[in-house]
Order: sequence, then C-alpha cells, then structure tokens
Amino acid sequence: MLAFAIIYFVWGSTFLAIRVGVREVPPLVFASMRFFTAGIVLFVWLRLRGTPSPSRREWVSASLLAVCIFVLDYGLLFWAEQRVPSGIAAVMLATIPVFMAFSEIIFLRTQRLTVRLALALLVGIGGVAVLVSRSLSLNLGEAPIDPAGAVALVVAAISWSIASALTRKLTLPASKAMSSGAQMLAGGIMLALTAAIFGEFRGFHIQAVSRGAWFALAYLIVAGSIIGFTAYVWLIHHESPTKVGTYAYVNPVVAVTVGYFFGGETVGPRTLLGTLLVLVSVVVITTTRAKKPAASPLVKPLPELAEP
Repeated sequence: MLAFAIIYFVWGSTFLAIRVGVREVPPLVFASMRFFTAGIVLFVWLRLRGTPSPSRREWVSASLLAVCIFVLDYGLLFWAEQRVPSGIAAVMLATIPVFMAFSEIIFLRTQRLTVRLALALLVGIGGVAVLVSRSLSLNLGEAPIDPAGAVALVVAAISWSIASALTRKLTLPASKAMSSGAQMLAGGIMLALTAAIFGEFRGFHIQAVSRGAWFALAYLIVAGSIIGFTAYVWLIHHESPTKVGTYAYVNPVVAVTVGYFFGGETVGPRTLLGTLLVLVSVVVITTTRAKKPAASPLVKPLPELAEP
C-alpha cells in the first residue's frame, strides 16, 4: 500500500514541483539538475551493490532513449510548465498510451485497430481538443491554454511513445534499475548540453534561487526519482503490471487536485471534461486485450523505461 501510495501521490505531485522550480531556474537547467543527480546516485548505488555497469552497446542504447525521454519529453515538459498549469500538463502527458497505441497499429504492426480501440483513440484526441480549445475555454470561463505549451506537451507525449517502440529493438541492461539509472544519467548530461546550446546558463545566477525552488528540486530528486522509482521497481516484482500501471490513471487526477489546492491553479468545466475524456481513453486502451498477428521471434517484450 505504501509503494502504491508513493507512485500514485508522489509522482502525481511532481508536476507542481516542476512548475515551482521553472519559475526561477531555466527549464532545461532545472531538468538537468534533477536527472543528473538522481541518475548518478542510482548508478553509484547499484554499482556498490555489485550490479554490472552497462556495456558500450547498452550505453549507446540508453543514450538514444535519453534523447527521446529526457531531452525531448522531459525537456519539453519542463519548458511547457512555464506556460501551462501543472494539472493540465499532467493530463496532456497522460495521452502517452494513446500515441503508443497509434505507434503499435501504424508502425510496429503489433496491434490491430478494433472498434473499441478506435473509439478510445477518438475519445483521447477529443479530450486533448477540449483542453486546448480557445473558444471552449472562453465560453466556459477558463483562461485559454498557451498554444506553444500545448504543442510542446503533445510532442513530448509522442516522443515518449517513440521511445517505448525503440525499446523493443535496443539492447539495454538486464537490470531495470541500472537501465533507468543509465538513462537518467545520460539524459541529465544531454539536458545540460542542450541548455548550454540554448544559452540558458547565461544570466542564470544560482545564488539567486530561492529556498522554495531548491526544495522543489530536492523533492523531485529524492521523492520523485529515487524513492518513487524504488517503489515502482519493487511493485513490478510483487504485483501484476496491470495493477502497477494504474498510476497512469491516478497521477493526472492527483496533479490537477494538487495544482488546485496548493498551486492556485484554476479547475473549471473545460479542465474537468478534458481530464475525464483523456482518462476514459487511457483506461480503455490499457485494459484492451491486444489483438495482434502471430508473434515473431524478433519482437521482444516491452521493457520498463525510466520513471515518469
């Protein structure tokens, strides 16, 4: 119960912590600080426990996934949260299973389009349309979502779905924890390089960062990445993947609630309707039994990626 509570509520609350941090720290710098620190701590801890270090080929695979997950997905998420409420950002990223389903149907050919699945995909797309609709926002009395931030979040969700497809083809460490640690470490380094390319270090004075932003960073590193990931790994060895995967339904609800009560974010009819549509879509997609062609020996099971 404690492990489930952690992945439900801690991961759900990390979206507000991100929003708190990016108000003072450039987004790519802030993301780099989170994932490099969490990655190096996890990597060193596992090596001390005797877990083998990734091979050169496994580092290349982890780095490729890090581009999709951390530079694109998380980089865009941290950037978008300067413009979009944390609750809305969480709901938009909850569409990852929608884009993963599209990927399996169109590119991987490991899933067949059924009426049930098609309706679920349409409902999910409809939920995103409701969230970003300017006219609907004005009619329902809510502030419109920033278009650039909304596009960034959609691209972030697509990037994660691409990473999920890539894991079927890439060689990664046998240890799920080491795989995640290597991805976070590589991602943290790449985020720092990307931040430097975009000039985020210019004009950034670390001594000007407030205590609140430092607390948000510490919360993301310790609670969100290290404790949260440890709870997740423990659960996937003791509970069914279907049960563990329910965090995808709960996190957006937690994020919207936390943003409303602690972040002063508005929750109106548009947000509630869009959230409901996205969650219905995700529940249907993730509980639909896959209808796929005969298994190929070249297709490997989907391994876990780095923590959400």
